Parts: sequence; C-alpha cells; structure tokens
Amino acid sequence: MSKFSRKKFITGTTAATGALFTHGLVFDGGGISKTFSNSNSVKIEKIETFPVRYPMVLPFRFFDGPAGTGRAAVLIKITTDDGSVGWGESVPVPRWSYETLEASVIAIDRYLKPGILGKSPFDLEGINEMMDREIAPSFTTGMPITKAGIDMALHDLMGKITGRNVAELWGRTTGEELELSWTISTTDLDEAEQLVEQGLDKGFRHFNIKVGPDLDYDLQLVDRVLQIVPETFLWADANGDYDLSTALQACPRLADAGVPVLEQPIPISQISGYQRLVAQGALPILVDEGMVEPAQVFEFIKLGCIDGVAMKPSRTGGLLSARQQIEMLENSGLLFLGSGLTDPDVSLAASLILYSAYNLRYPAALNGPQFLAESIITEPFRPVNGKVRVPKGPGLGVEVDEDKLLDLVRRSRND
Repeated sequence: MSKFSRKKFITGTTAATGALFTHGLVFDGGGISKTFSNSNSVKIEKIETFPVRYPMVLPFRFFDGPAGTGRAAVLIKITTDDGSVGWGESVPVPRWSYETLEASVIAIDRYLKPGILGKSPFDLEGINEMMDREIAPSFTTGMPITKAGIDMALHDLMGKITGRNVAELWGRTTGEELELSWTISTTDLDEAEQLVEQGLDKGFRHFNIKVGPDLDYDLQLVDRVLQIVPETFLWADANGDYDLSTALQACPRLADAGVPVLEQPIPISQISGYQRLVAQGALPILVDEGMVEPAQVFEFIKLGCIDGVAMKPSRTGGLLSARQQIEMLENSGLLFLGSGLTDPDVSLAASLILYSAYNLRYPAALNGPQFLAESIITEPFRPVNGKVRVPKGPGLGVEVDEDKLLDLVRRSRND
C-alpha cells in the first residue's frame, strides 16, 4: 500500500460559496495592468507564428497520426514598438483535443492577430475578451490550447519589458527546482517494468501511469510498478477511457492496490457520473480533458463533481485562466496537481513557473523532457535526479535560439 492516502488530499469542503464566486470569476489578472500602468504606452507591433514538430525519443500514443509524427507546436513571437520580444507556445494535440497544428496557425494569423496588433501587452483581460469574441466558446472557451500560446507570449513580454519574472508580476516567488514524475504508457507489463527502470536510472522517484479501459491489466500494472518502487507517488490517469460502471469498480480496487489519486476516469460530459464517483469516496477524483475555464471549475465544485483538477495552463487558455482555477480550488480546500501536454520549451517554462509559484505539493507530470528529442531554447530543461530547474529570468525565463527554431521549422515542413 502506498503511503499516500485520500485523507492527505481532501482537507476542505466541496461546497461553493459566494466568496469563491467573487474571488474566482471576477479576477483582474493579479493587478498586473494597474501595477505597471506606466508601461501601457508600449504597443504590440508584430506577431509571428512558427509551426514545428519536435522529434520524439520515445513513442507516445498521442503524437502519431496521418498528419505526421512528433510533438506539434506553434511558437509565437510578439514584438512591440520599442523592440521588446515575448515568446509563447501553443501545443495542439488532435488525438487528445480537437485542435490541430494547422488550425492553430490559421486561427492566430487570420482571426486573433488583427485584434491584438496595436494593443498594450499589459491588457490581458482586454485581449482575452477579444480572443473569445473572435473565436467564440461553445460549452467552454473556443480553441483554448491555441489561445494559451498568446497568453504565454504576453506574460513573457510583460516580464521582459519590466525586467521581472512572471511569478514576480503576480507578487509571488518560486523555488529553485520542481520534482517531476516519469510517465508509464504501455499495454505490455514487461515493457512497463523496463520503463520504470529507465526512470529510476535517470533519478526519478515518482511515476504516473496511463490506465483504462482494462481494469484487470491496470491492477497488474500498479502491482508491477509498486513492487519495484513501493514508496512512490503513483498517479493514475485514465484519459476518460473507463465507462462509469468500470470506474466505480476501479476506484476502490486501485485505492487498495496503492494508487492515491485517479485522473479523468470518464469523459468530462458525464457530470452525474462524476457526482457518483466523488460520492463513492474511494479515491480523490481529478478532471483534466475538457476542464478549460474557471466557470466550469466553479460549477463542478458546486455540483460536487470533483476533488480537484490536473492543471495544464496549455489546456486552459493560458496562465491567467490557470491561476484563477488554482485559487478557486485552494479556496475550496480542493487539490490541484501539475500536469502537461508533453510540453516543450516555452510552454514547459510557463508550467514550471506556475506550479512553483503556487507551491505544488506533489510531483508534476511534465513529461516533455522524457519524450522530446530536441529543444529550441538556449538552455534546455534537463532533469537531474528527477527534478528540473524553475526558470528565474525576466518573463518566462527562457531565450529562444531562433536559428535552431528556423531549422526545426524547415525540417518539420519536409516531414
């Protein structure tokens, strides 16, 4: 049995309050625009997009498809009239969500760019409102992964202009490093053991596993991993692959096997199913896919559908929305875990700063360094003993090597 338990996670109530609504949904971006109002004379002059596919060192089921292999991303460069530059990164995954590399480029270049040019990079709220007007929401924010890259670039730009790290813009500080977990995604138990050993050889102590839809296999997988590393945080993620009946069986059995938390057991649309899983109380139930905006988090808390969220700023439309959601969860005594979309480079930097600034208590499932073969920043993120540095410089704390980027753009076109 793992040393982690449900009691350690759930310390508050799931009841939503008026105060939560006020704090969570009426959120001014941390007062950034007001604090740095003297910088508002700077205007955005140019926006450039660079579509790429990062090559992989390990296969991952989300990144092979008819459009090509590799981790697709759109690097976004925003330049102001004083020559300041900010970088962001959108990371579409069509096998995980509906956004594609090509659609992201078109959305930015044709629909979002015209409304951003001439604006102050400090007008986070205004630019986000414009983006939601030009690409409207349905149930949630429209094209949030694409918009997240714009949001990150604006944060980076504000930091570069003011000489402050993004966390400092929020009035927060970060630690020196963040602990990561190693991803196990395979339907072969022997291969799973090999992957665990690879992670251990690289200094990782904690692991996350992909589970569903076969519960019998999943229980064997948990047993194999915990035989090798009994004192580990073994985070299970079903990516919505269980049906409700199986999920209700899975939660108590996974808990008994030593799993401390289950992410996205069923599709996000099955709201009553989430109510049943939370009411069952066997495991903390976290949501991921489809949980995009603060209003959703509020509703799911109010309806008793979640014990927490596996946060991904790249999924939520960016850092502004992600901060709102984390603070709503904290105010409700609920859990947030740090996750990602196999984020490369700039997107990874944004996640590292966010999680460290909000004192993430558990290993983050940021597996870009595990799966990606290349980097286009001058100082790539390379975990040491399962931990990776948190960038400290102005903005997102990374510098893009444009020669490397243009070379990757060229090679991506030829793939």
